[in-house]
Amino acid sequence: MKTKSLLIAVLCVVCVMSCAAQKKTKKDKNAQKTETVQEVKKPVVEDETPIITEECIMNISLFQQSAKNKQFADAVEPWYQVYNTCPNANRAIYTRGDDIIGWQIEQAQTEEEKAQLKQTLMQMYDSWNKWFGDDPLYPTAYILGAKGMDYCRYFTEDELKEPAYNWLKESIKGMGVKSSLNVINKFAELANGLYKSDPEKYAEQYIADYQIATEVLNLIASDPTNKYANEAKAYKEYIDGTFAASGAADCAKLDELYAKTVQANLNDLEMLGKIMKLYRRVGCTESDVYFAAAEASHKLQPTAESAAGCAAMSAKKGNYKDAIAYYDQAVALADDDDDKANYLYNNAVYAFNNLGQYSVARQYARRSLEVKPDQGRCYMLIGLMYAASKPYDDAVLNKTVFWVAVDKFVKAKQVDPSVTEEANKFISSYSRYFPTTEEIFFQPELGKGKPFTVGGWIGETTTCR
Repeated sequence: MKTKSLLIAVLCVVCVMSCAAQKKTKKDKNAQKTETVQEVKKPVVEDETPIITEECIMNISLFQQSAKNKQFADAVEPWYQVYNTCPNANRAIYTRGDDIIGWQIEQAQTEEEKAQLKQTLMQMYDSWNKWFGDDPLYPTAYILGAKGMDYCRYFTEDELKEPAYNWLKESIKGMGVKSSLNVINKFAELANGLYKSDPEKYAEQYIADYQIATEVLNLIASDPTNKYANEAKAYKEYIDGTFAASGAADCAKLDELYAKTVQANLNDLEMLGKIMKLYRRVGCTESDVYFAAAEASHKLQPTAESAAGCAAMSAKKGNYKDAIAYYDQAVALADDDDDKANYLYNNAVYAFNNLGQYSVARQYARRSLEVKPDQGRCYMLIGLMYAASKPYDDAVLNKTVFWVAVDKFVKAKQVDPSVTEEANKFISSYSRYFPTTEEIFFQPELGKGKPFTVGGWIGETTTCR
């Protein structure tokens, strides 16, 4: 009986010890897991090139599969194991890393924990650049763009976000037309924010930043093979609107900023070209600073931009013959059809309004239409030329010009609905000057509903009415 009782007591002790041991083991594992999580918040990356082990390769496969399936809780531990021990093993460490750390930030319970994880995220991008900055697909410029975007996403407490502004700027300079449209848009947004915070300090910088963003967007938007072309146009319109509303585009302000710059760079073709493009983009081509840049640039190397600038300068001074000559040069040098059409239209206006050369004016208007057939303004201009003409010695025959004039006003609104209201006003006005039925009766060459060719320099056939 004593032996049996002793045996039972021994078994009870063993059982208790076993349970305690199991409990301790489970507790140790939890403690180890906690320690791992704490450790990964401040990952250690050795300066020497780490050895890529089989365990690294296995963990890469584990976190990739989990992250792909958005099972981020399962991806955390193997990802950090790889990141801490062999950060040079695979680019996927970083292309998946932002999602994994981002998930952790969302799960964080305290602000302290969030802050630590946000710093880890920024350090991850530095590690990415260190080990894979020469990757042709995701080079340093791309990495900086991604880093800047994540900084904006998570560091909301930083109102101006200057670190992100600098990273995004470098990214756009490096990626060029391969830049993400979101990166370009965010950069322009941050540049605008800096300007608003201190217009005096950041005015010139904001204008330069605006040029950086819009030049890249223009290149993307003008490439018919780029699938993001239309989206780039939309972004550019938005950025243009923001810039115009900022006040930084005020012509007087631009003159204040760039007058000395132009004088100091009269032999710098690239600088002069940038300044002219900026002035033209914001509609300040009547500025003396713009004229000075255009004149200096044209002397160094004539371009469509410089020729157009000299044309505008000549027109402002009343030298319309010189203006037409400069615009002729601009047409010959221009690659853009919109620009060509504008230059030719300007010449048509000068020839008609300022020099009274109707035939020459019509020729320029027709050439402009050859480039862009949907310009109602050109047909309107030709109609006004006809209405102002008197090709006959006969008063009744001179009224026939109003028929061909109205024909042009009708054509104008057909090709360009935006001029409909103005065209209708001219149609109503000039129709009152048509020859009367009695006047036609006494003109044998005229007959209601019959074709008639208006003579003189006009030489166009219309219908008598």
